[in-house]
Amino acid sequence: MAKVPRPIHVGVVAPPFPSHYRALQALAAELIERGHRVTFIDRADAARWLDDPRIGFHTLGHASHPSGSLNRLLRLAASPGSPWGLLRLIRELAANTDMLCRELPEALGTLGIDLLLCDQMEAAGGLVAEAAGLPYVSVACALPVNREPGIPLPVMPMAFGQGSRFTKMYASSERVYDVLMSPLRRAIAVNAETFGLPPRDGLHACLSPHAQISQTVPGFELPRRALPAHFHHVGPLRPPAMSQGALALPVAEGRPLVFASLGTLQGHRYRLFRRIARACRHLDVQLLLAHCGGLSAHQVHILKREGATWVTDFAPQRAALARADAVITHGGLNTVMDALSTRTPMLVLPIAFDQPGVAVRIEYAGVGLRTSPTFAGTRSLAGKLHELLHDGRFTAPLERLGAQVDAAGGVPAAANIVENTFAGTVPAGRMDCA
Repeated sequence: MAKVPRPIHVGVVAPPFPSHYRALQALAAELIERGHRVTFIDRADAARWLDDPRIGFHTLGHASHPSGSLNRLLRLAASPGSPWGLLRLIRELAANTDMLCRELPEALGTLGIDLLLCDQMEAAGGLVAEAAGLPYVSVACALPVNREPGIPLPVMPMAFGQGSRFTKMYASSERVYDVLMSPLRRAIAVNAETFGLPPRDGLHACLSPHAQISQTVPGFELPRRALPAHFHHVGPLRPPAMSQGALALPVAEGRPLVFASLGTLQGHRYRLFRRIARACRHLDVQLLLAHCGGLSAHQVHILKREGATWVTDFAPQRAALARADAVITHGGLNTVMDALSTRTPMLVLPIAFDQPGVAVRIEYAGVGLRTSPTFAGTRSLAGKLHELLHDGRFTAPLERLGAQVDAAGGVPAAANIVENTFAGTVPAGRMDCA
């Protein structure tokens, strides 16, 4: 591994969503431990997602994205509600990219940034870094956006299959997706032209040619064959396990424990939680339900009456997963990677973003089941849960992928890649798909 000649100042550019910040903060903390300086660069509201005082934050978008503006984006992301709501969300994301492309170049000079960490879901980081001649590393906090014939886009709710029929279907779905994403694609294309860069019009065209990092492991991928040599599966980007809390609940022995969480943005889905609680009551299992602050005290009371054993805003996730016999999740990649680490079978109810793609991979890898968050009733959920709890076919795949997660390297491996990128000697990524 090449030695970085001096401490460097790393800038971080990411969409202002909590799960993305959580993963990148873990990597930032590791870099700080190694003597480097890290600053997140975003609108003012995004600073709320950082809780490590050692990490810097530089505010952009004072005029176009003032304090309070993030709440609108979060509401749209949590529940677009209609095709028009989805279009408003895409326009909001395009406006965020435009703002960063306008204001980020000056900020890089002001801050003295040496290298950018660029979340794959925000194109501005890669565009600005390339235009400025800065080294940059792309990080896939969600499923990688790297495109490949025969691999469906993560956002598309379709099963995986091989052969010409599936390849054509996935190509058609890409065209539909590109039409839907037209506002963001235009923002990317216009800013690339403004910077004097080669034409590009999608997130997948703004990835680093130096190094790309993914929170996944090879065994969780669909059978890819065209990832670049500088693509690295490092597994979950998490703080050390000892920094996580313990599960201080009187869990009864002899009765299975189910942990249910729909993530920070989807914790308001009371009706879905109610069906989950009823399903667990039907099976006579213990249910720990974490709603991330999305429910009222009255709704919590009803969920307990309907079958939830414990209902809380937040639970120590890794400790809960380690104790649980199954987890019900929306398919957020952070939760899924933690579940692989603890060998916990999953029932995934994909709602938005890359969650359909995560659900496809969970079934393909044999580590869980998926069902519809909209149409699955109490009996259907109970049936799927019973299968997870009593069918041993999930054990071997969970052990195989869990071992890959354990060996992937996590934040230390990711920090090595960042340092090597700055030093100019990035090693080839691990491309095995065992």
